[in-house]
Amino acid sequence: MQETLDAINAIIWSPALIYLCLALGLYFSIRTRFMQVRGVPEMLRLMANNKSSQSGVSSFQALAMSLAGRVGTGNIAGVATAIAFGGPGAVFWMWVMAFLGASTSYVECTLAQIYKERDDNGQYRGGPAYYIEKAMGQKWYAWLFAVVTIAACGFLLPIVQINTLSESMVNAFEVPPLALAAVITVGLALIIYGGVKRIATFAEVVVPFMAAAYIIVAVALMVLNADRLPAMFQMVIGSAFGFDAGFGAMVGLAIEWGVKRGVYSNEAGQGTGPHSAAAAEVAHPAQQGFVQAFAVYVDTLLVCSATAFMILSTGMYNIPDPAVAGGFLYQALPGAVAGPDFPQAAVDSALPGWGAGFVALAVLFFVFTTLVTYYYMAETNVAYINRKVHRPWLIQLLRVVILAAVVWGVLRTTSAAWGFGDIGVGLMAWLNLVAIIILQKPALAALRDYERQRKAGGELRFDPEGLGIRNAEFWVRRKREQDAGAGAGD
Repeated sequence: MQETLDAINAIIWSPALIYLCLALGLYFSIRTRFMQVRGVPEMLRLMANNKSSQSGVSSFQALAMSLAGRVGTGNIAGVATAIAFGGPGAVFWMWVMAFLGASTSYVECTLAQIYKERDDNGQYRGGPAYYIEKAMGQKWYAWLFAVVTIAACGFLLPIVQINTLSESMVNAFEVPPLALAAVITVGLALIIYGGVKRIATFAEVVVPFMAAAYIIVAVALMVLNADRLPAMFQMVIGSAFGFDAGFGAMVGLAIEWGVKRGVYSNEAGQGTGPHSAAAAEVAHPAQQGFVQAFAVYVDTLLVCSATAFMILSTGMYNIPDPAVAGGFLYQALPGAVAGPDFPQAAVDSALPGWGAGFVALAVLFFVFTTLVTYYYMAETNVAYINRKVHRPWLIQLLRVVILAAVVWGVLRTTSAAWGFGDIGVGLMAWLNLVAIIILQKPALAALRDYERQRKAGGELRFDPEGLGIRNAEFWVRRKREQDAGAGAGD
């Protein structure tokens, strides 16, 4: 099976996808006039918006839902894998992917807001499938994305999450994998049967807590190893460009694994973030685009960097030498694999006897919230398929499949689990990136309109027809309601 997974991923994650992610991020950065830099104050201001409604969650809840999906095993095991196979320089390329990817995230999440709609239960729904159908007019392509996303978020990606959690729990507490799977399955079932409001409330409470605790420990480790930090940063930058003699041969691998794991972690361009972005109650679509761009920063520049600094500042990692079969360029943890072993050993070096347990608990929170958000993303695409012809059995099948994936994931090898996950991420990224290249204009028009209105002051309104945007039915109706209300008040 592993050879088949590797062969599929070699095609999906060819250099074409790696450099497409980088090139598109740079392109959108230029087209948005680097909104990810000049828009940071606006991002911080908008995060304080706690306005929700019967139909939608608040901007902060949508951010928390998005972060719940982003902040997962990719922030721990994914970073360790990037360092193991791409060298320390992979961390630099993860940073680059986050910086450029923030603008990509703005585009896809603003598109999701523009083309969102209410489902039969009155809840906001949206995402790539919705904007592909409405803006591109290609229903078959929208269905293809929906089916791929249901398979990826409902089965392939949960396998990676639960597999990493199982590995970390075995390392720390020797928890039997099947016993862990049973507990997670029950907890996940209680949440996913509660609907989007319960998911949003759960994420709003848990995500900030788990991320803050993890970052605090990372900062403490950096303080304890402050004398090593200058050399660590020099090694990261040097190996990213081949200046470091020890890692000079790994420049291509550093870019490949940095971008690959960067996209896996922060999800910029992958097409997952737009689902939670569409659920937000906002006055203008660009607002949630700004908020979701900031989520990329939180994920990679804070949480992923925390893991990288833990590992690199303590030296607790292995790097296979690609030039010598079976050899190692650097080996500090004989027998350890690229996964939670690295950060567990890093924390344990400063807190003997506690490190493995702390990281395992962090992984538990990260993975559980990610599984919940994966379900919501898959459910949103089932809702898209069910819009015209109601198929209630699809939701029930999805719930059974994602719970089965939790059990099946603990039985897979680490390499097989990541193979499944990479297939899911790669397929979604290809489909979504092609779509947003074609559909970028409405998102860019919304950015200009939002900045103009903010500069002018007054109440924010979004008039898609006035901007030449078609098929944004939700916002057209809202504009008419606002005009009717204003007319009644005169």
